[in-house]
Amino acid sequence: MSQPSPEPVPPAVRAQILATEHWGLLAVRSQTWNEVMGRISAQLTFTSAVLVFLALAVQGLGYTETFRILAITLGLVVLLTGTLTSFRVANASQEDYFFVLGMNRLRAAYVALDPTLAPYFVTGIGDDPRQVTQTYTMGPVRDVNHVLASAAIFVVVVNSIVVGGLVAFIAWPGGPWLAAILGVVLALVHVGLWVLHGKRTYDVNTDPRWVRFPGADGEADGDAELS
Repeated sequence: MSQPSPEPVPPAVRAQILATEHWGLLAVRSQTWNEVMGRISAQLTFTSAVLVFLALAVQGLGYTETFRILAITLGLVVLLTGTLTSFRVANASQEDYFFVLGMNRLRAAYVALDPTLAPYFVTGIGDDPRQVTQTYTMGPVRDVNHVLASAAIFVVVVNSIVVGGLVAFIAWPGGPWLAAILGVVLALVHVGLWVLHGKRTYDVNTDPRWVRFPGADGEADGDAELS
């Protein structure tokens, strides 16, 4: 005996289910960034404390070998914790992209329930990169200004300054000019490596395989399966 087909779910219930998922994504997103901001604040506090300590230590020790070893040791510790913070911020940024992507999919479902809602959304209503960017920027095209102002770049710049100072202390016996040049070069290399890391992460995030509900001018195979 065949089972009776289930009754269709009323639109109001479907909207409630979608809204529950939406609020869940918002809550996890907020929790993630609260944790990340706390991590960044702790790292900046630690870095500031080390700088203050070294400023006080140099008054008593002078620019001696003892002070140099102390500065190198503390610099390595600050760089280690700063690198871990950079990885956490990078991971959170990637997670955040998919939080936004998920909420865009939900808005696409809202519009499917009631197409007349579409003109009222400032954020994106698809999950292709252009629609996700619209949610991040509320409309304007993302440019280099948005990237440079991000938390990830801020932490990378602070860590790169630490790298420059650390290398300068290590190379100081070779002369001040050598120490300065090596410090600047390796600080720039450090920035470049993290930019490449960010580019790879962005390429993963914007892989067309993730796109199921492209916007009007999104380019993706909406039926592609995720592997």
